[in-house]
Amino acid sequence: MATMLAQTSFKFYSFIFLFMVFFHHCTCDVVQLDKNNVDVILNNNQLVFVNFYADWCRFSRMLAPIFEEGSNLVKKDYPDPGMVVFAKVDCDSQPDIAQKYHVNKYPTMKLFRGGQLVKREYRGQRSAENLADFIRQQLKDPIKEFQSLDEIYELQRDKRTIIGYFTTKDSLEYNVFARVAKLLKDDCQFYVGFGEASKAERTTGDNIIFKPIGETNPDMVYLGSLANEDLLKQWSQDKCVPLVREITFANGEELTEEGLPFLILFHNKEDTESMEKYSAEVSRLVSFKSSINFLFADCETFSHPLHHLGKTVKDCPLVAIDSFKHMYLFPKFEDISQPGKLKQFILDLHSGKLHREFHHGPDQPAATTAPPTPKVGFHAQLPKQVVEKAKVVHTQKQILIKSKDAINTVVTLEPGKVPSAIPTIKGSIKIKAPGMNEPIEVVSKSVPAKETTPPEETSIESIFVKMKPSEHRYTILDRDEL
Repeated sequence: MATMLAQTSFKFYSFIFLFMVFFHHCTCDVVQLDKNNVDVILNNNQLVFVNFYADWCRFSRMLAPIFEEGSNLVKKDYPDPGMVVFAKVDCDSQPDIAQKYHVNKYPTMKLFRGGQLVKREYRGQRSAENLADFIRQQLKDPIKEFQSLDEIYELQRDKRTIIGYFTTKDSLEYNVFARVAKLLKDDCQFYVGFGEASKAERTTGDNIIFKPIGETNPDMVYLGSLANEDLLKQWSQDKCVPLVREITFANGEELTEEGLPFLILFHNKEDTESMEKYSAEVSRLVSFKSSINFLFADCETFSHPLHHLGKTVKDCPLVAIDSFKHMYLFPKFEDISQPGKLKQFILDLHSGKLHREFHHGPDQPAATTAPPTPKVGFHAQLPKQVVEKAKVVHTQKQILIKSKDAINTVVTLEPGKVPSAIPTIKGSIKIKAPGMNEPIEVVSKSVPAKETTPPEETSIESIFVKMKPSEHRYTILDRDEL
């Protein structure tokens, strides 16, 4: 009996020991980042895949063992130090790191290449194999080497392309080019030629060119220093990431998370003329790039928001703004080329005019002459009842008090004095204000003025807001709606 107990105890403690060893092995491959080691880890590894999490988030807890398993799979494929590191950040204990990298939901997985944040975060399936495959794809060389210039001359002009012509692969300039290519591989395709293969294009030395989409669009030459990585990166970003981007179901979540309202051209794929007009107008609005996203969408793919705007595919092309609260339709696409028309549409969004008209109908033009007034009136004695704090607006001839009980109430007031009480007015009352020959009529909240509503097809509730990150996959941090 004692022997059996001893054997049982031995097996039990052996199991505990093995479990602890295995558990330790799984967790140690995922590096915990904090303010003391984050820069060292990011800058001394080719790729760092970071899981930003919170312990209280159920999605973070579900991802944790999957992320560790993915780390183990990658470690088998790339065991060399400095190649790939899986890391994690506890956003509650390291809020500065989370804020620095704009983490607004848990879990968020971001990739760093050579210490630099890759623009697109990981949004794929949360399985160990998918995570590992994502890293494998990132480690593939995005640059295609050509052996003859004929390969370049025969390229289809349906993708943005950057081409490097270098003397040798061992040069500093090519290494800079290669690092930039890895950062922008999702936005442009990259080609390179060395030695004899690129000699005819190197009459003035090593150089880099950009080939835009379209056979008739001219090539653009990079004129900066080939050894200046920041300068080449900025130039390449400007060329590879266009001012006007296409929105699809694949990138919709990413675009909504940028937090900027959408200005969208809905057009049919074969309709290149409307795209050219829209792009030409948008090119004049570069100053708005930080406050609105310029997009285009296929009418067939996004027929649903068109339907809610009271439109169909046959009505394309048309332009609309989605503010993530409402959608607003630009009145006539034909007017898009009128100077300042599209700009004013954007300004009306930022000023709140579009939102105001959505709820209260079109703004009425300011009257140039005084409105007709009643012929018979009287000077009212207003009861001194305190209802609530009021907003007092001074004008030349009157004081306007906006309160819960009295809307647009005009009060006779001696110069320099502020009313100490707010009148409670039931129904309609005529009040004579200083400097007015005739009394004016004031309507309280109990007799509201009739509101007008905009036509149904000009504005609707936001449709594209539904493309934001799902609460079924993330814990979304609280923040003000756009």
